[in-house]
Amino acid sequence: MKIRIAGIVPESYVDGEGIRFAIFMQGCLRNCAGCHNPETHALNGGKIIDTDEIITAIKKDPLLTGITLSGGEPLLQIAPALELAKTAKNLGLNVWLYTGYKFEEITSDADELLKFVDVVVDGEYIEELRDLELDFRGSKNQRIIYLRR
Repeated sequence: MKIRIAGIVPESYVDGEGIRFAIFMQGCLRNCAGCHNPETHALNGGKIIDTDEIITAIKKDPLLTGITLSGGEPLLQIAPALELAKTAKNLGLNVWLYTGYKFEEITSDADELLKFVDVVVDGEYIEELRDLELDFRGSKNQRIIYLRR
């Protein structure tokens, strides 16, 4: 399956708890002022790769505790996000999802994906609420929601 990504961080320590394989998916319609990843906004930016390439890289790293789906906005590419999340869970990894949507705003289109997500970090980035002391998020309005522990 094809996925449009802005980039990958094979061993991230800042995109969730543990050692994570962070996938920065391309495309976001929010364009939040002060966004940490503005290069991920263009819907036709980044590069298109096969999810199998990502899965192969994940399988090669025995140190990983999970994957992180970030962006951009992962919910603009639900099908490849679902494939990656399912595979991660089958490998015994946990899955974090960063979204600009509030959890309550996530539509039923993402229900299947959420079955494989352990943690959602929700809410758009609001520059006026920026707080460098927060774990795993940029502004005070964003929440860390544990769906599974």
